[in-house]
Amino acid sequence: MTKPQVLLVDDDIALLRLLDLRLSHSGYKVSTAQDGEAALLAAGRDKPDVVVTDLRMAGMDGLALFDRLQQDSPSVPVIVLTAHGTIPGAVAATQRGVFAYLTKPFDSSELLDTIDQAVQRRVCHGKVASGDQWRAGILTQSPLMEELLNQTARVAASEVSVLIQGASGTGKEMLARAIHDASARHARPFVPINCAAIPDNLLESELFGHRKGAFTGADKHHTGLFQRADGGTLFLDEIGDMPLDFQAKLLRALEERRIRPVGAGESVPVDIRLVSATHVDLEKAVAEKSFREDLYYRLNVVMLEIPSLAARREDIPLLAQHFLARIKKTNPGVIGQSFAPDAMDQLLQAPWPGNIRQLLNVVEQVAVLSTSAVITGRAVHRALRGKTGRIPSLADASQDFEREYLVSILRATGGNVTRAAELAHRNRTEFYKLLKRHKLQAQSFRNA
Repeated sequence: MTKPQVLLVDDDIALLRLLDLRLSHSGYKVSTAQDGEAALLAAGRDKPDVVVTDLRMAGMDGLALFDRLQQDSPSVPVIVLTAHGTIPGAVAATQRGVFAYLTKPFDSSELLDTIDQAVQRRVCHGKVASGDQWRAGILTQSPLMEELLNQTARVAASEVSVLIQGASGTGKEMLARAIHDASARHARPFVPINCAAIPDNLLESELFGHRKGAFTGADKHHTGLFQRADGGTLFLDEIGDMPLDFQAKLLRALEERRIRPVGAGESVPVDIRLVSATHVDLEKAVAEKSFREDLYYRLNVVMLEIPSLAARREDIPLLAQHFLARIKKTNPGVIGQSFAPDAMDQLLQAPWPGNIRQLLNVVEQVAVLSTSAVITGRAVHRALRGKTGRIPSLADASQDFEREYLVSILRATGGNVTRAAELAHRNRTEFYKLLKRHKLQAQSFRNA
């Protein structure tokens, strides 16, 4: 079997010799370079499986070297070595797709483990979803979204934690799934959880699991989501709503890569890639002491921000027609097949405080109610509740839409919360929270 090839780049000759010796003894074939230009020549000659480079070097630094390597061999993992004082620079590198960074002085076993992970990722890189299959569920022709998806592809090749920022309804879980599908972990589980939908007292049990008898009602062992996602990706949605007392336990689990089920005497190892998301301003939450600063930096190694639908209006016709086709496929009785020009103008000019989720809701309404093949502007106007020329604030419009949506879905289900929650793609706990926020009582719709 051919030995994996590692290229070491550092202007510290003594460190180069030491690393060369240790890696060679560990079964790697090693080549070295003392600066960026020499590294480029060595990379062209030796075709390394992994590159390990110092961040700060005279002339071309490690980040500039990474950029140059990406042009010729974008699939080669790059590991950055950095002093503690240059960690922000290393974080900037991971945002461009660097596989990992280690701070000096580093533990030799940690370096060997990281290189081994990089080699494994390199070996199975060709097994990652072919072509653009990983992004097949994300329809777009927006330059903003294309830039985001390019960043997503680079980040997916690494193992760093990712924080997805975006307003409600923009598709944060879909982007998280795309990260998973584009990564070397794609064959393992993708496990999502909405932190806001889990009662605070059950969050630890849901994530870490529990042992039989750990608390009242724990009549059997329960495997937590960390263990269910082992080898794959764990997606924590709305992490900004996580209670402060549990944040410390999550941070410890991420740092130690071990979790302790409730009621268990010992911890168990877990191997997960963490992707989290929120619609709240976590920096503000940190400043207000409602979110731990150390956890914020642990989660936010790379941030991906999803633009609002209003910022990608060129996608509205594409998405609207896609939703209409999907609705017709699952509801053969739907008559509407396309949008009249004035109907599409209405869609293009709407403020969309509810983003893609709101667009889907509007298309569902007009499709089901349409009595002709061509959906009219009046139908879209009615669905958007455009009764006046006054443009409400984004916050007011979002709240109004959410309340009207809840009212309409409760009417449609006769106040059946279970059915209403299913239609809204929410669990019962989260749906009850929404009802409470808008002071709605499900029972008042049971005879409506």
